[in-house]
Amino acid sequence: MSSKTKSVTAVLIVLALVAGVGMTKAGSKYKTQEKVNLIFANVTSNSAKKAGEKFKELVEEYSDGDITVDLFQDNQLGDDKTAAEGVQNGDIDIAVSSSSSLSTLYKDYYIYDTPYLFLNSQEVYDVGFDGKAAQEMLKGVSKVGLKHMAMWENGFRNYTNNDHAIETPADCKGQKIRTMENPIHLKAWKSIGANPTPMAFSELFTAMQQGTVDGEENPIGIIYSNRFYEVQKYISLTQHVYTPYVVVMNPDKYDSLTDEQQKIIDKAMKEASAYQLEVSAKDEEEGIKEMEKYGCEVNTLTDDQKKEFQKLIEDADVFSLAKSSMEHPEYFDEIQKELTQYREEGK
Repeated sequence: MSSKTKSVTAVLIVLALVAGVGMTKAGSKYKTQEKVNLIFANVTSNSAKKAGEKFKELVEEYSDGDITVDLFQDNQLGDDKTAAEGVQNGDIDIAVSSSSSLSTLYKDYYIYDTPYLFLNSQEVYDVGFDGKAAQEMLKGVSKVGLKHMAMWENGFRNYTNNDHAIETPADCKGQKIRTMENPIHLKAWKSIGANPTPMAFSELFTAMQQGTVDGEENPIGIIYSNRFYEVQKYISLTQHVYTPYVVVMNPDKYDSLTDEQQKIIDKAMKEASAYQLEVSAKDEEEGIKEMEKYGCEVNTLTDDQKKEFQKLIEDADVFSLAKSSMEHPEYFDEIQKELTQYREEGK
């Protein structure tokens, strides 16, 4: 066990003792006593942090203080994968993590790494989150010892560079763009004609400043909060990959709660999740305005323009690569069918 893990475990043990969580036996199952304390590990996103605060507030309000939440923001209990593993082993009760960070734990999350599967946020919400196939797929995370609780917004990834606006695939040709070390993303950018270059995030600002790379791609919140606009003049809303946050809970902890407590947790999570989407949309809008004030040029791609990128990606079998990375590729096919129907109905 690493020193970091030991430290986190020690903190959690102390918190559990302070919270005074007891157990009583009811038949063959254990049920928690009236007082319950939840350890909640959260990420660095502003909208996620506000939603975590909202969840804590609602849970404690609805339970009249009988359920309390110890909220750890800014990855204090470890990075996304570490937090999810903490939920698996019971050290942490609830965690928020990027789907990309957890795709090695639950391979069906790879679907959210597929470029231009979704063309806009509403498609994500209605089909990618709440569609029949998506709901089945998300519940499947129980196979790896996690209970699915909600989907939160990390956001669409967008393209920035210091040379020109991106409107067509030809605009990307030969551009050296920093990407994650992700085989699906790498193949997609190569099919478009760019030169994808994996690089540590911590090195990115300096690399763009010095011209080592031409640009990068990230959600608006990350572009704004890391001040990439200071070294990137053009921000093109390509919206090429939608990366969500997933909220997971320890299933044993959830099952130990009374029916009433579970209803409180579910209700608070549903309301906090709706709030998170609202805050995320507002933050993105404000971030774009602030970057425009700074002097950046922001351009929005239409769905028809995105389809030009989508066709190149499909022709290069990037969708097939994403499917082959999943444990249940049939979910990919089913979600695609739902998307086709959704678009035909003009929703």
